[in-house]
Order: sequence, then structure tokens, then C-alpha cells
Amino acid sequence: MNAVVKNGYAYPTLFENFFGKEAMNELFTPAYSGSAPAVNVIEQPEGYRIEVAAPGLKRDDFKLDLNNNRLTISAQKEQNNEEKNEKYTRREFKYSSFKRTFTLPATIDSERIAASYVDGILNIELPKREEAKVKPVRQIEIN
Repeated sequence: MNAVVKNGYAYPTLFENFFGKEAMNELFTPAYSGSAPAVNVIEQPEGYRIEVAAPGLKRDDFKLDLNNNRLTISAQKEQNNEEKNEKYTRREFKYSSFKRTFTLPATIDSERIAASYVDGILNIELPKREEAKVKPVRQIEIN
């Protein structure tokens, strides 16, 4: 008995022989390529920092929403490529998006949340409230 290798196409060898393997991957790759980017959450004495690795996006592609201590980070990008030649015009559309939601602890000062986007990294600063910050050890005098 021979093992059947299935790669998602109805007639893989017929199409691959005709179009070529690279062309098949390009033909059947969806125009939407959405995936969640890598995220680091770092706790510091003054608060938290969320780092979102999102190269290729612009600052205006991002949207940050805060609703009931839930921070939603989303981005959407549309890319249109058009190639004109004497005999044909080729247009390709690609859409990519992601959405991540984080439930913030009550210790976060939501009025002071700040965000910046530098070198493909979205940094979100989540400062702690004063009463939630760790106080240094102090000596209590006994009377």
C-alpha cells in the first residue's frame, strides 16, 4: 500500500506540473494574512509595559481602545499592488489585521496610559496607581 500525501489541492501533481510548485503556493495563498504578532508583557516597579512586534505597519494602522479595564490593540493594513505591462494589468490586494485584548488589573492608572511606535515595536506604558506601587521598607519606631 502506498502512502497518500495530501497537500490541500484536489489534483496536486497535475496542477504542480502545469503551474509549478511556487506558483501553486502563490495562487492558493489567501489575500488575507492575519496573525497575532508576538507580545511581551513586562512588569516594572512603576507599572507595566506591553511590547507588540509589528514590523511593516505604520503608527496610523493601529487602534487602541480601553473599555472597562480591557485594553484592545488592533491594526488593519490594506496593500494594493498594480503592475501594468503592454499586454496586461495585474492587480493584487492583500489585507492583514489582528486584534488582541488584555484585561488590565485595577491597579493600573488608566488616565496615564501612553503608547509609542518605534522601529516596528508598539510600546504601551501602563503606569500603576500610587497606592499600588511597592513602598520601600521603613523602620517603625516603638514608643
